[in-house]
Order: sequence, then C-alpha cells, then structure tokens
Amino acid sequence: MSRPAPRVVVIGGGLAGSEAASQAARLGADVTLFEMRPTRMTEAHTTGNLAELVCSNSFKSDSISNANGLLKLELRMLGSMLMDVAAQARVPAGSALCVDRSLFASGVTRSIESTGRVSLVREEAVTLTDDAVNVLAPGPLASTAVSRVLETIVGTRNLSFYDAISPIIETESIDMSRMYKATRYGKGDSTYINLPLDREQYMGFLDGLRNAGVVPKRDFEDERFFSGCMPIEELAGMGDETLAHGCMKPVGLIDPGTGMIPHAVLQLRPENLEGTLHGMVGFQTRLKHGEQERVFRMLPGLENARFVRLGSIHRNTFVNAPVALGPTLEHRQLENVVFAGQITGAEGYMAAIATGLLAGINAARKAFGIPCVVPPAETMLGGLARYVSAAPVKSFQPMNPNFGLLPRLGPRVRERQRRNLLLSERSAVTLKAWIEETAVTESLDGAVDYSGVLP
Repeated sequence: MSRPAPRVVVIGGGLAGSEAASQAARLGADVTLFEMRPTRMTEAHTTGNLAELVCSNSFKSDSISNANGLLKLELRMLGSMLMDVAAQARVPAGSALCVDRSLFASGVTRSIESTGRVSLVREEAVTLTDDAVNVLAPGPLASTAVSRVLETIVGTRNLSFYDAISPIIETESIDMSRMYKATRYGKGDSTYINLPLDREQYMGFLDGLRNAGVVPKRDFEDERFFSGCMPIEELAGMGDETLAHGCMKPVGLIDPGTGMIPHAVLQLRPENLEGTLHGMVGFQTRLKHGEQERVFRMLPGLENARFVRLGSIHRNTFVNAPVALGPTLEHRQLENVVFAGQITGAEGYMAAIATGLLAGINAARKAFGIPCVVPPAETMLGGLARYVSAAPVKSFQPMNPNFGLLPRLGPRVRERQRRNLLLSERSAVTLKAWIEETAVTESLDGAVDYSGVLP
C-alpha cells in the first residue's frame, strides 16, 4: 500500500498563496488551498479569481539593472508558476512586465484548479491544521478571523494592521559633507546620520510639505488608526515648531561644524547591517510619490538622494518578522507554520510572489522531513528573506526589493547601472550554482506542467 503524500495547507489565494501552493505541489506534497473569495469578499477585490491584482497591473521593470527585474530572473530560474502565467498574460508596456488583470488571475486560477495535487477550498480558514504544514499567506487585507489566528501565533504586540512607513535612501547617494554622525547626548554608538537645519532652511521645508499633494484615503481605511503614526505633512500643519519639537527635535545633537544645536535635525537611521540603506526617522507620510521625491530633496545633502522605498500610511497587515520568523520564513517556535507574502514584511507584487515561492518550497521540504533552505545572500530573494528575519526589531517596517539588500561588490563601482548589472550577474551565477547544489527545484514526486493555462 502506497504511503500518502505529506500535507501542506495554504491560507490565502493571493499572489503569495498561489505560488506557495504550486511549489509545494510540484515538489510532491498534497496541498489544500483556502481562499474565502467569492464566498466572502474583501473591500478591495471584485472577483473570486486567485491572484487578483487590486492595485496596479504592473510587475515593474524586467531589466536586470532594476531590483524587481533581478527578482523576476531569479523566480524564473526557480520555476515560478506565476511568472509563467504572467508571460502569457503580458501586455505591451515597454521594459516593464505588465499583465492583463483578468487573463492573469484566470490563468493562475486555472493552473491551480488543474493541478491534481491542489484542492481549492472556497472557505475562510479560521484555524491551523495540526497534521499538516501551514503556510500563512493572507495578504495585506487579512480577515478578522485570520487576524485572530495571527495574534495567537505571534502575539498582538507583534502584529500591525497599518503601515507607517518612512522613506529609505541609498547611503551612497547622501552628501555626507552636509551632515554629521551622532546619537542624542552621545549615548550609544554614533550610527545615526544627522542633517542639521537652520530656521530658514526649516521653514522652507515646512512650506514645501504644506503645499505638496497627498494620496487620498481609501474607503476602508479608518483615519482613527493613524493616531499613533501621524503623517509628517499633517504634523507640519499643526504649527511651525511641531516638527522641531517632535521627530526633528535637535536636543542633544550638537553640530560639530558650528558647535551649536541646530534649529531642527533630520535623523537618518541605518536599515541594514551593511549600512547601505538609511531611513528618514519619523517621516511617515501620505504624500504622493513624486511629491515626496521633490520635497525631501529640498533638504541640504539629499539633493541627489536615491529612494529605495518611499513613505506611506495604509492598511497592511504584517507581522514583526524579525521576532517571529527565520530567513527560511519558518515560525521560530511553531514547527508546522511558514509565512508568505506581504504578511512577512516583503513589500510589493514581486516580493509577494518570491516569498510565496520560498515558503512553498520550504513547506514541502518540512512536510517531507527535509531541512528548509534560504537562497544565497547574493540573491535578491536571499536578501529579502534575511532582511525580514534580521532587521531591527523596534523599527521594523516592510521593504521592497532593492540592491541595498545585497552584499557590496569587492571593488567599488561608482556608476549605478553598471554596479546593478554586476550585482545581478553575480546573483544569477550564485543562484545557478545553489540550485544545482541543493536540487531545490527537483520534484519529489513527479513534475507539474503549468504551460498552456491561458485560453
């Protein structure tokens, strides 16, 4: 009598959940995929199709000089089902990968439904399955029931329902001659970069903030949730000195160039161990992206700033991943739980698919009793996985794919596009060797053919 295949249960049929289910099935696990739509709809979705895109239809650049382009290359090398469907649903968009929303979602749905090892259950999952490996991929609009499950697993203090995101800048693009390193009152290591402002500079910045365009609030976003993460532009409207007495207070930060305390200070905090990324402390904002770049580059020393992530405040359920998850996306304490998608703090469509792929691979490996894996640090997927599991716990916020997540090249390359291409080439070579060494893409119980899923 043949032994039944190990079981994997995936909660959530978005980008991450669909990719996780396909990967676990390809490796030979029997998968149950829970998706509550269309039985119960969210505020943002309009259909019952899996992997429905509710915002843009763009997966961003396909060029490997772009971080999202590199991640696509890695996903294709690793056999991503969603990348195969996206290629078939592609619409003309220059160098970007954009898809026909309807064709893409129906193609993913058809692929999952035609996979013999995946059972699609149109119900809301309200608990974990004890005799299976559970992949939690509920997406940023997790239901109340799933949110309760998450609270049970990670604790209320380690679960956020709104992003209060400040912009992050590539450190190399900052003009350090205009700034100084110091911590308030000299306490601890001088890891913060401080941008001093005199009153004239400060008032000019305030004027820019107050006159910049903002992103309108969506109907299902309740402003009452924002009381603990007030947008900087709203604080600027409360009075001339509100910021100077708040997130830009200069107390204890003497400028060594003048020997004086500035009128105001913007602090930039390291966002990774390598120090290649710095976040703007307290600068959560609802400004439109173009307005953020324009206004924040008014600050002395940030005229040529390269933003790897811009600020936002919006509904987005995610866990405090450095507390809860390891780089394999496994829960640090629970043996049968793996996380995937934006709930991990990996931000954006491509990161959702990528973490879904890694979670699906590792869920299947756990089910078969095989050690989990994490791609090399030189890869974008490996960089994302390491970021969400090792970022500073107290200031953790979601992160988009960006080249600052990768280890630096040996010799310094100043030209940005050439540097990115070299990083991408290194990633591809490293990933190819890793795939061959680990046989991570080889099916444990027969292959699954995802070709021809579109009409």
